[in-house]
Amino acid sequence: MKKFRKVLDGLSSSSPGGVASPSCGSAAGTPTAHAPTPQDIHVQETLVSENFQICKTVRHGFPYQPTCLAFDPVQKILAIGSRTGGIRILGRPGVDCYSQHESGAAVLQLQFLINEGALVTACADDTLHLWNLRQRRPAILHSLKFNRERITFCHLPFQSKWLYVGTERVESSNIHKCSIVNDNLMMTTTLLIGFESGTVVQWDLRAKKVDFRIYYDEAIHSVSWHHEGKQFMCSHSDGSLTMWNLRNTARPIQITYPHGKILKDGRKESCKPILKVEYKTSRNSSEPYVIFSGGLSYDKSGGRRPTLTIMHGKAITVLEMDHPIVEFLVLCDTPYSNEVQDPYAVVVLLEKDFIVVDLTQSNFPIFENPYPMDIHESPVTCTAYFAECPPDIIPILYSIGAKQKKTGYSHKEWPVSGGTWTLGSQTYPEIIVTGHADGTVKFWDASAITLQMLYKLKTSKVFEKPKAGEGRAGELVEEDPYAVQMVSWCPHSRLFCVVGISAHVILYRFSKHDANTQIVSLEVRLQFDSEDVISPSEAENNPCFSDPSSHSPQPPGSPGSGTQDSLPCLKVKSRPVRMPPGYQAEMVVQLQWVDGEPPQQITSLDINSAYGLLAFGNCNGLTVVDFLQKTILMCMGTLDLYGAADPYQRLTRSPRKNRQSTSGRGTPTPHFCMRGLSHFYSDSKKRIRTSYQSKSGHPQGKETGEGDKGTREEGTKGTETQEDYGKGTYWRDDWNDIDSESRENSFSRSRSSSVSSIDRDTKESVTTLQFGESYGRKGDALPTACLWVGTSLGVVLLLPISIPTEEEERMEEPITMGPSGTVLMLKGSVLRFAFLDCGGALIQSPYEVWRDPNGPEDPDRPRRRKLINFSPSSSQEACGDGHLAVVCSEKQAKVILMPTQAVLFTHNITESSFLLRADVVSVCNSVCLACFCANGHIMTLSLPSLRPLMDINYLPLTDLRIARTFVFTNGGQALYLSSPTEIQRLTYSQEMTDNLQDMLGELFTPIETPEAQNKGFLKGFFGGNAQTFDREELFGEAAAGKASRSLAQHIPGPMGLENMKAAAGGVVGDLARARIALDQRGERLGELEERTALMMNSAETFSTHAHQVMLKHKDKKWYQL
Repeated sequence: MKKFRKVLDGLSSSSPGGVASPSCGSAAGTPTAHAPTPQDIHVQETLVSENFQICKTVRHGFPYQPTCLAFDPVQKILAIGSRTGGIRILGRPGVDCYSQHESGAAVLQLQFLINEGALVTACADDTLHLWNLRQRRPAILHSLKFNRERITFCHLPFQSKWLYVGTERVESSNIHKCSIVNDNLMMTTTLLIGFESGTVVQWDLRAKKVDFRIYYDEAIHSVSWHHEGKQFMCSHSDGSLTMWNLRNTARPIQITYPHGKILKDGRKESCKPILKVEYKTSRNSSEPYVIFSGGLSYDKSGGRRPTLTIMHGKAITVLEMDHPIVEFLVLCDTPYSNEVQDPYAVVVLLEKDFIVVDLTQSNFPIFENPYPMDIHESPVTCTAYFAECPPDIIPILYSIGAKQKKTGYSHKEWPVSGGTWTLGSQTYPEIIVTGHADGTVKFWDASAITLQMLYKLKTSKVFEKPKAGEGRAGELVEEDPYAVQMVSWCPHSRLFCVVGISAHVILYRFSKHDANTQIVSLEVRLQFDSEDVISPSEAENNPCFSDPSSHSPQPPGSPGSGTQDSLPCLKVKSRPVRMPPGYQAEMVVQLQWVDGEPPQQITSLDINSAYGLLAFGNCNGLTVVDFLQKTILMCMGTLDLYGAADPYQRLTRSPRKNRQSTSGRGTPTPHFCMRGLSHFYSDSKKRIRTSYQSKSGHPQGKETGEGDKGTREEGTKGTETQEDYGKGTYWRDDWNDIDSESRENSFSRSRSSSVSSIDRDTKESVTTLQFGESYGRKGDALPTACLWVGTSLGVVLLLPISIPTEEEERMEEPITMGPSGTVLMLKGSVLRFAFLDCGGALIQSPYEVWRDPNGPEDPDRPRRRKLINFSPSSSQEACGDGHLAVVCSEKQAKVILMPTQAVLFTHNITESSFLLRADVVSVCNSVCLACFCANGHIMTLSLPSLRPLMDINYLPLTDLRIARTFVFTNGGQALYLSSPTEIQRLTYSQEMTDNLQDMLGELFTPIETPEAQNKGFLKGFFGGNAQTFDREELFGEAAAGKASRSLAQHIPGPMGLENMKAAAGGVVGDLARARIALDQRGERLGELEERTALMMNSAETFSTHAHQVMLKHKDKKWYQL
């Protein structure tokens, strides 16, 4: 009968689109006689499938693996290409757009069509793409795929519709690679072409012949023209700069080694290549600017950082960079390359940073970057997302964090100031919290799809600095002993709790005043010898309530065998610590070594300011701390939490296994708690993930929102051990190529048949905790404070808590709590708890209203705690004073009616995969259960009926970084770490998707193209103007004929030219353009009048000068002139 019932379970869970109905067992849709029905709770659900839609909103952070850079000097927007095919377009703060090439090929070069709202990208798959930027979401208009040529360089002259493409053609043993293409600034009929071999050719476009060739011994990396077009400068592989004059191309007129000196024996120092040089002139100085990267001598550059050199006259300034230089651009006032350039800034794109140098000041300061480019300053290890925060929390965090900012920045405005952005109609306070490998925690203002740094907290300041070779610290502390594992934050009470990788918990309180504080340190012994495993019998279908006396934990006072016993991994500062305003450490709780083994990492955490309690657990058990009285309230093994209600029949391991590391199946190691950041998940999750990981090493697919296209083959050979799995999960400075990263961190979809055997060889971890007002026992008439405990075996335990009500008693009388014997069962590890009232509304946890712990005290009004309690609603007569508890595990979700503990609804979410994240969130004035699955699916379920509302295959193959950082929040939003340096935000709300266009910034704004400088009448009269011609005469079909179809293939984009103007913007953009057009018309009329007057004055002056010359020489003979 049990086997038949299990078959029915699988059929009911796999039926598409089924609505869950009340049940008491695991079979969805099977009502029982004694269980309440949905009619008893009368919840009117308002959410439907039409309320949900997946859409990426914005991407924050530094572009991962950048490759190239471009700038539009008129629109003042900047584009960055990446090795993964991404394009990041930046303008003023709020104007930040991310686009992705579908091919995923690396972007080699970017070229703006200046002031035309278009961008050309050249990719590593030898394809050119034309992007339309006259819309909030850029789209490809056309693509050109080269068949027999490899693209090496592109050049687009200003106000030209012809793009010059340098290629590498391999048809024989000789490879001709064009590395530089540039047109003569004054003679636009000529083109300068540089080759890697050191050859430079000037090509006459009109005559179709070579004007001259230059052969040089050293390879050429870049060429830069003087604005008059009579000289150009080259940078070479030997660290030299050569200056060439068009009048004499036989040899350079100047050869300089900026960083090379002549040695005593007469030889010159060997220098590194100068990869790029910019040669710019200025009105304010007769000396030009020569700016280049590289060129240091090998002797000096051994211990030096990458450099950018600025030469202005005799002054040489070397700017050292923290990371290798990818590319740099010199920003100038004019878009015309044949005018005096007047450079004012240098944009430097580094491998891991992005800076702008101010050239207008002698000390060359950098601008303060308004974009959040430092998310990866230390690798991100955890994330938290809070929407609808209290409105006062962001201003106070910003005011405190403003004091932490660095000084010495340029006082000028940020030069990349293009685009327009306004606050959308739907804005509310949002905060993102990121934890990092160096122990720092950053708070970010994420309101209105922007990101701005608010406040930075360094958790390492709580501990003494470990000294090399000093006892325990020298043996254990690896590179990241303070890495943040998880955080818990209550925005209302401003309590903040951090869990570190060294098995420590730090409690912080917020204060506007500085203070001298003695940090309270508590040490907990949470290591138990009874490592029992599940019996191979059918424990899930036939629970056996065994005697708990056989599972007694090791007494806390028992002596250890190692010298490091009863000691934590880190040492808390024992002296009073002066703490600045902001978050100040109040208490540290650390787990101790036991029997020569380090403590196991903490897997769950919850804090409640109203109760004054903090709870955390790991694979050994549960610890509850009273942080008001600074005492350990409970320290109990997982098996003792059951009391007499243990549903599993367990077998004791052999003594040999008992000495091994309890969280891994590989070689035992005494340094387990310090091994990177690879074990943040509970043991149950890790063993399931191990069964999903394959060693095949095939490259993984890219992100997509379409159906499953890339399912892995069945029958993968073996699964990785826990030790192997841990090595690829922490991405410290993860700058390897994408393929290797995907192979290490991706999940395979095939499920190993050895999971059942792995499950037996594990301890039961505490995977989730939740404080709240509930009913600890079935017979309870009133709700009390309770702690809900979920374990890796799918067991839910309730621990009722007795807390004194009076404040004086609360600070003195002990709190009592203990197991109630209540046991609920789910499939898979428990992930999330949430509570609803009988009307279906979400019940928040009680909290204490924030008060400054260091604020001045009023003797007339003693400070008292103000508690806000959200008790279950009693408005529904049918259910009395009960409430609903939502419990979600890796496989299943259940809605339970309290205090009867009857299961009202059950939904089997997945059978072939498992959930990574589950949250109960508010969307469209209602609540739902949002789930993220390991196979990349994002799902939402209605509450309380658990009716499926959305199931979209968002990420077909998910790597571990996304798995660890994916988080949902209220308002239909979510985020994850898409790369080691970028945070991707998305929405699953249809309402926000519809309003997204109004929230994004405009990349293109109508701006009048500046006119070329007036050269003056005399200069133009004597031939100083540039020679212009119509390139259509040379390159058009009439002159050159039709292009060969075998050379390149034209690929139309998803959006045609006819739709470009229609999608250019909304009503606001049209009105702005109309207003600007009127202003421009008036300005043109005024300028025309001024120009007419100037021409008249110039003609009169010329006439006067000519008459004077005539009178001066009228009576002189020809030999007297």
